[in-house]
Amino acid sequence: MSSDEEDGPQLKKQRLFYGSLEDQERERILREEKAAQELLRAQGSESSEESSDDEDSKKKKKKRKKKNKESDGESDSDEDTAVDRAMKAGNINIGDVETMEMTPDAKAEHQQELMAQFEKRKIIKSITVSTDDKAVKARLRELGHPICLFGEGPAQRRDRLRDLLSVFEQLLPGFTATKEDSEEEEEADAPEEVWYHEGTDELKASRLFMAKYSVPRARDRLIQAKKDLKMPETEKLKKSQEVQRKMRALINFCSQIGDNRPLSYCNLSPNGKLLATGSWSGLCKLWSLPDGNEVRTLKGHNERVGAIVFHPQSTISLESSAANMVSCGVDGVVQLWNLEDDAPIGKIEGHEERVSSLAFHPSGRFLGTSCFDKSWRLWDLEQQTEVLHQEGHGKEVYKICFQQDGALAVTGGYDARGLVWDLRTGRNVFSLDGHLKRVLAVDFHSNGYQVATGSEDQKCMIWDLRQQKSIYTIPAHNNLISHLKFCNNFLVTASFDGEAKVWSYPTWTPLQTLSGHEQKVTCVDVTQDENFIVTTSFDRTFKLWGPEFLV
Repeated sequence: MSSDEEDGPQLKKQRLFYGSLEDQERERILREEKAAQELLRAQGSESSEESSDDEDSKKKKKKRKKKNKESDGESDSDEDTAVDRAMKAGNINIGDVETMEMTPDAKAEHQQELMAQFEKRKIIKSITVSTDDKAVKARLRELGHPICLFGEGPAQRRDRLRDLLSVFEQLLPGFTATKEDSEEEEEADAPEEVWYHEGTDELKASRLFMAKYSVPRARDRLIQAKKDLKMPETEKLKKSQEVQRKMRALINFCSQIGDNRPLSYCNLSPNGKLLATGSWSGLCKLWSLPDGNEVRTLKGHNERVGAIVFHPQSTISLESSAANMVSCGVDGVVQLWNLEDDAPIGKIEGHEERVSSLAFHPSGRFLGTSCFDKSWRLWDLEQQTEVLHQEGHGKEVYKICFQQDGALAVTGGYDARGLVWDLRTGRNVFSLDGHLKRVLAVDFHSNGYQVATGSEDQKCMIWDLRQQKSIYTIPAHNNLISHLKFCNNFLVTASFDGEAKVWSYPTWTPLQTLSGHEQKVTCVDVTQDENFIVTTSFDRTFKLWGPEFLV
């Protein structure tokens, strides 16, 4: 053979694909079926000479076979016959084979394992684990396990603690019961006892004073209420229409920039000629009304001012050199001011946390402060001492207000509730439970038995202390209600939606919307003659609103 022939292209050998055993088996079965069909045809040609009676008998036999097959759950397909032939050929073996049955002991063990799993799941579901991640870590540390694993989040950590507690509960029943649960059980078993804390002589003197002060004022209020009840309906309607006409005619009477930072609070003097504002810059300012000119800047706070209020007799009978105003800051400092100096004339010490608001008792002798230590306090300015440190709220106390008689006080807090207190006895006489979020505004009506509350849930609720329930709910704003003022003939609410709204009393229909501020409205106040309304805002301005016909 030449070299050219050796170097030439060589033919590839053809590959043979035999397929799977399943395909080969199918082909073999098809061949057998064809052979059987040919055999049947040959037999049919030979038996064609038979009589018709034999054919009828064959048909009947075939029908019987079909019925028997249907009753036995067999089909008439060719596959069934193929399986039968495969069994005859020995390719498929179906017969008596050896089987291993589970012993009763094995079954019992399996059932015990299942029951153990169910019991473990039941224990895990019954175990309560705190959602506070710090508490979960502390519990893991107490059990001697790592407080955190690599890549583990708070949810996985809680699941790990629950699994551990379930194991301990199985080994030591009652292990997951905490000390708090045992204490609660002991308290539930113990009989209820009413106990009283011994008060000071100053507190006793203060409560006696408030009782003597409130009784005559309550009597005068009831006499006036009876007179109003006897008033003819025409006069009542005329008075209501006059109030509505005045409120619907409100316009922006004056607007003034109050500070270089947001204004947090405003309060009108009893004679309506002075306005005090507090700012986040720590400055308090006095303004003359209705022209809106600055009178004096009060410097004394180093932190944001929470509130500033006038003494009930300021600008009326109180001397200008006396303590005419009180202000508070987020650092817990409470300052006293007169109408002559720019510096504070005194300081009330004792608050360790933020003081959010304050209010004078109608007598002017006492000062109430709400604090972020979950309490409110009552100060006697004559005795220059703290006479009451009252707890009761579950969270920070944000607002405080006194009834005009001087017998009751109402506080609102971050625990989404308001509490009404009897100052003569120190008892909590009613709980204002109905808001879904923090209560930020409270105020008494002049009738003495109705209270208005505003909250972060954007609604204002009216409460009747005689019926001890909420009598109306106003869906007032599109944002939280920051402040409200409950007057004789109307209600004013301020909100972080940038508006203040006036509502009629007692129908609670909207009378006017005071739109003009560019940002959140923080506070609102009304003059005693109910002719002017003042609002402050985050836009650093205060605005004076009055009826157009008084301009």
